[in-house]
Amino acid sequence: MLILGIETSCDETGLALFDSEAGLLSHALHSQVDMHRAYGGVVPELASRDHIRRVLPLLDECLRQADRTKGDIDAIAVTVGPGLAGALLVGASIGYALGWALNRPVVGVHHLEGHLLSPLLADPAPAFPFVALLVSGGHTQLMRVDGLGDYALLGETLDDAAGEAFDKTAQLLGLGYPGGPAVSRLADFGTAGAVTLPRPLLHSKDLNFSFSGLKTAVLTAVRRIDNTCEQAKADIALGFVQALVDVVAAKSFAALASTGLRRLVVAGGVGANRQLRERLTDMARRHDVELFFPPMALCTDNGAMIARAGLARIEKSAAATSSFAVRPRWSLTDAGRTE
Repeated sequence: MLILGIETSCDETGLALFDSEAGLLSHALHSQVDMHRAYGGVVPELASRDHIRRVLPLLDECLRQADRTKGDIDAIAVTVGPGLAGALLVGASIGYALGWALNRPVVGVHHLEGHLLSPLLADPAPAFPFVALLVSGGHTQLMRVDGLGDYALLGETLDDAAGEAFDKTAQLLGLGYPGGPAVSRLADFGTAGAVTLPRPLLHSKDLNFSFSGLKTAVLTAVRRIDNTCEQAKADIALGFVQALVDVVAAKSFAALASTGLRRLVVAGGVGANRQLRERLTDMARRHDVELFFPPMALCTDNGAMIARAGLARIEKSAAATSSFAVRPRWSLTDAGRTE
């Protein structure tokens, strides 16, 4: 079965073709980072308009890469939530229109379920059950995953997501948008121990996160330095990265301990962060835990993860809908009831 995946939930337009037997045949991605950088963050109206321009050319690119035609597509999977309403409507409109035109089933996919199942695109792929760390610009959650649609929330951020904390820290350090890669690179030049920042909720008895206080601590540290001193900025960047990684890694392994599971899946854009990957890999080795990441190129939003999640939905229940409705707000624990 050949699945077309369409992802337009925020600021990346992603399409992919996934074959149930041959695997990922092609994927094409356009990032809007350069467009939004001038505004310091995503502008929803601009995002929606850019998706309109990009989807069909990217579809043609995917078909060329895979040497397929539209008629070869057996089903279409499209992100219908959560995300920016206008951006979601672009992908859903095109996905369902293609479905009607080709007389093919269309499956609405939860964006976070796409991330959650993205490690299934790797080799080896994880088996159920596992603990999932979803860590991105908009979400930081720990989930117990017993099967497709069988998700239990273990903990989540009480305020800002990890990716938001990276972006704010980058802004405070004058690094621009998006912040994650820039802060991570600058941290490589920091002096260990020069700046120590708080680890919010590190010793709490739950599995929740909080990063607003860490952002405030960064602001305080920045106000104390000479803004022309690059070494001081690097020290703050390192202090921030170490604090965030300490909390995320500790909570992830506390989740494993609380569930008795020995398998951890990491997904979402912040899952590409080198320092976090190194820490989790080291802890997994020491604690004899199986650790899975999606391919590096598929950590951010992409059509491949949506196609793979759509295939999983079809294989489970042949779920398809004849009309669409987007869901800008949609809990992952409700994803088993895809509409």
